Amino acid sequence: MTAATPTWFGQPRGLTILFLTNMWEQFSYYGMRTLLVYYMTKQLLLGQQWSSFVYGTYTACAYFTPIVGGVIADRLLGRRRAIMIGGSIMALGHFMMASEPLFYVALATIALGNGLFLPSLPSQIDSLYDAADPRRGWAYNVYYVGVNVGGFLAPLICGTLGETLGWHWGFGAAGLGMVSGLIIYSWGRRYLPPEPARETATREKTRGFDGQMVAALAAVAIAVTIFRGAYEQVGNTIALWSDTGVDRSFGDVTIPMTWFQSLNSLFVMAFTPLLLLHWRRKAAKGLTDSAVRRMSKGALIVAGAYAMIGALSLQAGADLVGWAWLALFFVVLTVGELYILPTGLSLFARLAPPGYGATTVAAWFLAIFTGSMTAGLVGTLWSRMEPGPFFFLLAGIAGAAALLLRLMDPLVTPVEMRGSAQKV
Repeated sequence: MTAATPTWFGQPRGLTILFLTNMWEQFSYYGMRTLLVYYMTKQLLLGQQWSSFVYGTYTACAYFTPIVGGVIADRLLGRRRAIMIGGSIMALGHFMMASEPLFYVALATIALGNGLFLPSLPSQIDSLYDAADPRRGWAYNVYYVGVNVGGFLAPLICGTLGETLGWHWGFGAAGLGMVSGLIIYSWGRRYLPPEPARETATREKTRGFDGQMVAALAAVAIAVTIFRGAYEQVGNTIALWSDTGVDRSFGDVTIPMTWFQSLNSLFVMAFTPLLLLHWRRKAAKGLTDSAVRRMSKGALIVAGAYAMIGALSLQAGADLVGWAWLALFFVVLTVGELYILPTGLSLFARLAPPGYGATTVAAWFLAIFTGSMTAGLVGTLWSRMEPGPFFFLLAGIAGAAALLLRLMDPLVTPVEMRGSAQKV
């Protein structure tokens, strides 16, 4: 299906609807995530190690449930119904966070709803374009901006409400964000590709997956698992470091610690158009990198970001590190993130066989699940290590992911090229 009328960066109207829906869902997710570690340590008075474990377990479960949810969406509910049901359950969970006794139940509810919602939304992107449409390759980067618009606004709104008026105000605002996303999706469904007929989807599922494709996707998933062990510390130990190890003074004002969580998303919005222009110019010269080579570069850049603050922490000793260095860390981290994460999602979505869209995208979230579990375990080392060595450990983890991605290029790239040729 091709939507004829472009409305945003020359993309189909349906992409705008998916963008806005995703933006508000991510607002709700990051709004809650921004407050989560602080809420556990400052309000519930949980220990740092247990709080890091809960944080890692929750984020892992939020990306485990899509594995089952993707199959349910493809085979039973359809993507549209899965989004509406899943989003409603998530909104309920966010509002439940306002009650301390329901804390763990609320986290489980959000993760459950996320299972239906998360894989069903991006799996609709590919159907907006003809197979040979050159815009398809950049659509996922545009979509990824929606993640970060929500991620930028959430710490400023939910974080500020949580710190100033009370934690539950922040959690309530996150719930309202989820409701806003559902309203937009419900209104804009006319611009989205139609659901594939159940019988057609079932017939087409008999062909598509093969051993080489499964091996390639599994290899990428393993590398992403390792990478996320380092990357996911942004909302965990980096948040703790910004509270205790960073001088947040700006004149007579102390910058709220939650505001720094907005920097990553702000830089994604700022850098994405520049990177898209850069990649298009390289493509015009025939210098396009394969997906895994681009991802490898991204992991290496992230490793550099962690190595930088590791060196700064060692140099500072018992003193605080200036907040400008934390801002620079987010600049470097964001550039690396844009190389690896949207590229990985795009790779999985583009290689999805007919009728397996949500299921294949769910496999991408399986990698995020295992990576989040890894991140939670790595985060427990924070209270046992000095910040400098800990950040160098994270640099080593991201660097290992970069090396693995580069080594698997001969395995993955032929599958990527074959998949593109088949769709054309």
